[in-house]
Amino acid sequence: MRETAAAGQGVVDGRAPSGDHFIEADRITMRYTTRRSSTLALDNVTLSVAPKEFVALVGQSGCGKTTMLRILAGLIRPTEGTIRIGGQHLWHGSRRDEQTLRMLGLVFQDANLFPWYTVEDNIGLPLRLRGASKREWRTRAGELSELVQLAGFERSYPRELSGGMRQRVAIARAMSYNPEILLMDEPFGALDALTRDRMNLELQSITAATGATVAFVTHSITEAVFLADRVVLLTPRPGRIRSITPAKFERPRTLELQSDPAFQDTVRELRRQLYEDEGQDR
Repeated sequence: MRETAAAGQGVVDGRAPSGDHFIEADRITMRYTTRRSSTLALDNVTLSVAPKEFVALVGQSGCGKTTMLRILAGLIRPTEGTIRIGGQHLWHGSRRDEQTLRMLGLVFQDANLFPWYTVEDNIGLPLRLRGASKREWRTRAGELSELVQLAGFERSYPRELSGGMRQRVAIARAMSYNPEILLMDEPFGALDALTRDRMNLELQSITAATGATVAFVTHSITEAVFLADRVVLLTPRPGRIRSITPAKFERPRTLELQSDPAFQDTVRELRRQLYEDEGQDR
C-alpha cells in the first residue's frame, strides 16, 4: 500500500515491510547552522531497508536526498536521530564505527577515478589500502571487470573510456571489498539516455549477482521505479517522507517494462505528487 502525508501534516513511517531491517534511520533531523542562518534540511525522517532490498530516493532539488544518503554513509552526523547498520550503531558519540563502515560501498555521480591508474588499479585500490597482496587484489579486479563487462579493458586508463565505462569502474571499485550495502548518489545522472538505460540494466544484474542492499538517489522517477523495490518520495525542504511506493514488478526487468500500463501508472502518480509539492513550494 502507498502511504502519503502532505508536508507539515504528519509523518510517514518509512520502515521496510519486513521486520528484518538491515539499514535503520530513526527520526533523522539535519539542520545546517551558520552564524547568519539555520537551514532545516531533513525533519524527522524514519526509513529502513531490508536485506537485499533496493530503495530509491526521489524528490525535487534541495529536498535532502543527498543529505540523507551522506548520513547513511557516515559522511555527516545528523543533528538528531540514530543510524543502525546491521543492528549496529553507525555513530558512538562523535566517533564512527569503523567495522560498520566496512559494510558500505559508495558510488557518486562523478566516477572520481585516479587518471594515472589503470582500470585494474582503480578497482583494486580499496583492497590495496586494506593490505591485500598484489595477487589478491588483481584477482578480485579481474573478477569484477568481468562482472561489469569491462573484461579486456583492465590495462586501460580512464581517459580511454566512455562515461558509462568509467561509472562501471566506479561501481566495481565500490564492490571490491564485498560491501553488503551500496549507497549510490545520482550515479548515472551525467550519462546520455541510451547509456543510462544500459547502466540501469547492468546495475540490476550486478545487484542480483552480489545480493547487495541498495539505497539509490535519483532525479528520474522512471529510473527509480524501474530499479527499485520501493520508491521514497521526499517533500520539498525540509525533507520529510511524502510517500512510499512499492514497485512490485517481476525481476529481471527489461526496458519493455516501461511501456507496461501498471509501470506508467506508478510513474504518473509519483509525478503527480512531485508536481503537487512543487506547486506548494512556489
